[in-house]
Amino acid sequence: MFGLSALIGSGWMFGSSQAANVAGPAAILAWIIGALLVFVIAIVYVEIGTMFPEDGAMSRFAMYSHGSLLGHISSWANWLSLLAILPIEAVAAVQYMSSWPWSWAKWTTGLMSGSQLSGTGIIAAAVMLCVFTFINYWSVNLMAKFNNFISVFKLIVPFVTMIALVVAGFHMSNFGHNYSEFMPNGTSSIFVAISSAGVIFSYVAFQTLINLGNDIKKPSVNIKRAIVISLSIAAVIYILLQIVFIGALPQSIISKGWSAVNFNSPYADLAVLLNMMWLSTLIYFTAFISPFGSGMAFSASASRSLASMPKNRHMPKILARIDNPHNAPRVALLVNLVVSFILVLLFKNWSILSRVVSATMLISLLTGPVVAGSLRRIAPDFKRPTKIKGMKILAPLAFDLISLTIYWTMFPTTVEVIAIIIIGLPIYTYFDYNRGFKELKPKITASLWIFFQLIFLSLVSWLGGKDFGGLGMLQYPYDFVLILVVSTFVYYWAVNTAYHTGYLDDARELNSKVKMDDEDA
Repeated sequence: MFGLSALIGSGWMFGSSQAANVAGPAAILAWIIGALLVFVIAIVYVEIGTMFPEDGAMSRFAMYSHGSLLGHISSWANWLSLLAILPIEAVAAVQYMSSWPWSWAKWTTGLMSGSQLSGTGIIAAAVMLCVFTFINYWSVNLMAKFNNFISVFKLIVPFVTMIALVVAGFHMSNFGHNYSEFMPNGTSSIFVAISSAGVIFSYVAFQTLINLGNDIKKPSVNIKRAIVISLSIAAVIYILLQIVFIGALPQSIISKGWSAVNFNSPYADLAVLLNMMWLSTLIYFTAFISPFGSGMAFSASASRSLASMPKNRHMPKILARIDNPHNAPRVALLVNLVVSFILVLLFKNWSILSRVVSATMLISLLTGPVVAGSLRRIAPDFKRPTKIKGMKILAPLAFDLISLTIYWTMFPTTVEVIAIIIIGLPIYTYFDYNRGFKELKPKITASLWIFFQLIFLSLVSWLGGKDFGGLGMLQYPYDFVLILVVSTFVYYWAVNTAYHTGYLDDARELNSKVKMDDEDA
């Protein structure tokens, strides 16, 4: 339930509308392709996640095979990607609240100023961030129990919504009668929708299960099971939601073009248009409750990620403090609360935040396929409870797909997020200086590929197709071809720079405690 609750967050409330606005009926393909893409990435992470089940595991993998510099870049990006979910869930709830139709709730219209949160809306989002934080602050078990209740609710309401909308009227003509009507903005719009309309954002929450690996019973079995089941159910729900949303839209909106599909509270507004007030009430209530599930899940995951970073010896040790009866990383939770509030102040709209989150998450995922391929080379004797067949093909494929999807987040978002990630380097340099710059040459050599890849993706994003925010000097689909060719080269470069780091012995010790399936029996 925990993984599914993280996956079914604010994405279902906004994703269908945003994707339809970008790609029209072809948005359905965006959800299908996005699900397949994330499955490939997730299955690579399943292997290394079951090898090292620990809190904040995603912040540690790169350090084992490529040293502390790449480990810090990866953990910084992972922490930011998880942290950014908190403000986006809070903003989602407030954005839906702003269009509450009841007479007693007229004050909520002041929560939004145009398409962004107003001052009152920012305060409301801050209150929600505090709730996310303090439920985790007092107990992970309390969070899990509360989350289980919300998970059941979050599953029921989308299905009730779909059934009600189909019964009210489902128009097959909305899907078009030919190729150009089904795909009004061309094939490139499908890929833009995947990264920029909340599709990838909705799917990549699988990593919460890996970051909480130490809290999962029998992680050697249950991490894989939870990820596969959660992703499968989420994919079915999101694809069906998109189909129903398109089919239920009134002709009065479709006739204006897909760019006219622009709702503040998509499903609730649609229910009101169809005179289904009971459904709009249910959706408004769900929109208030639903983000709490994802918000709490990511509050736990982000705090574990931040608390694990001092293990890399390049962040203050106080962040790792868990000296309380509830086993909660309280200092990390409070730091996350402050940074989340700053993000709300900077990005006051769900659509903008979803692009930022998608780009940050994808960059944080880049190191996973490299680590999986590298450990097969430098640590073949490690226990692998879930040894994935075909990893020699899956790992470079996953790396290429992640690189492509980063490009799809569009310029200038791509460059802005890369810059935010680079900001973490001065912190690393300070702590590494205090440690005497150990393993300086090998860890720099093992990290050069990530700098090259980020600079390369920034340049292609700037020069690439206009559909992806670029100058149009590198036309679609030649931009895709270039990224795939260069990324494949970079993957093999990265794998071959892996070395026996000072942290690999820590990894070996952790891995030795892992129980294989036959040992669990």
